[in-house]
Amino acid sequence: MAEVVLKDVMKNYGSLYAVNNVSFAVEHGEFVALVGPSGCGKTTTLNLIAGLIPMSGGDIVIGDRVVNDLDPKDRDIAMVFQNYALYPNKSVFKNLAFPLQMRKLPKAEIEAKVMAAAKVLDISHLLERRPRELSGGQQQRVALGRALVRDPAAFLMDEPLSNLDAKLRVAMRSELKRFHHNLNATVIYVTHDQLEAVTMADKMAVMHGGVLQQYDTPANVFGNPVNTFVASFVGSPAMSLIPLDVVSKGTEVALRSPEEGWELPLSPMNARKASASSNGKLVLGARHSTLKLHKSAAAGAAPGKVYTVEPTGDVTFAQIFVNGAVVNISLDPTVAIEPDEAVWIEFDQDRMHLFDGETTMALKAA
Repeated sequence: MAEVVLKDVMKNYGSLYAVNNVSFAVEHGEFVALVGPSGCGKTTTLNLIAGLIPMSGGDIVIGDRVVNDLDPKDRDIAMVFQNYALYPNKSVFKNLAFPLQMRKLPKAEIEAKVMAAAKVLDISHLLERRPRELSGGQQQRVALGRALVRDPAAFLMDEPLSNLDAKLRVAMRSELKRFHHNLNATVIYVTHDQLEAVTMADKMAVMHGGVLQQYDTPANVFGNPVNTFVASFVGSPAMSLIPLDVVSKGTEVALRSPEEGWELPLSPMNARKASASSNGKLVLGARHSTLKLHKSAAAGAAPGKVYTVEPTGDVTFAQIFVNGAVVNISLDPTVAIEPDEAVWIEFDQDRMHLFDGETTMALKAA
């Protein structure tokens, strides 16, 4: 396996930049997930690494080679696609052997590599079957095996689980994670499902509008989002974002609702962050698990009105209107609330996030 490095990679179609100055490094043996909404540039980035489309600028390095001008077959990568791309009339053995036959390897070496890959993926008993005789999960393993037999420098995976049902997707996440662990493989994995990224990846590259927004471990992306887009994209339910004004009263700083007039006093640390806003406006961010609900007015709590209540068994999720924004909160199932009921939401000052109202970037204490 080898490292993969992108340096100021660009892809434009006239004035439209599908990928705009993207730079990140995937270390040897790392599992990196490219995540973001549809049209964010993640699949285009993967195709640029694979050499399936030409770059408009920048460099891509795989191992110790700049591969900008190399054909896909010469880049020493293996791709696993969304639709598996198996040959329907070939047996599993022949599907696995095909890329090795194209490289004109000796028959004995081909058989040894195929049998080794089949053993790793637990598909040895399926070698004589055709793809139509396999389940979705088994077909996925065959697609992985066909990539594995090549012993590539890196695996590139383009939403390989999206065609599976929800239960099988969860099972295959574990399989892919074990596959990576056993082989110490360098993997670049595209997905629109941020839960897949959080559960499997060593690092996440969050993209939006062709631009890399944040590149870090899933824990840091979740816990320290760099802007409101990352905050709202990573996490389920999404982080709640409330636009507020910054007001100062002597040495105290508070947040004021421009629509409803209530104020929320800030701790000294958050006051220093709020004071760094560029125009006196900011966005308050809070995860559902950091909020407390009160049935009556409480100190440090903001008034709201219940919109919807969603019981899920062991936890109840509610959406509350606060200053015109929808706030997600998780509750114990024994807490009884009704739509349109007046409630108050208490924010944890140690776990709230503050973002600049103009730039959308996370604020830091001066």
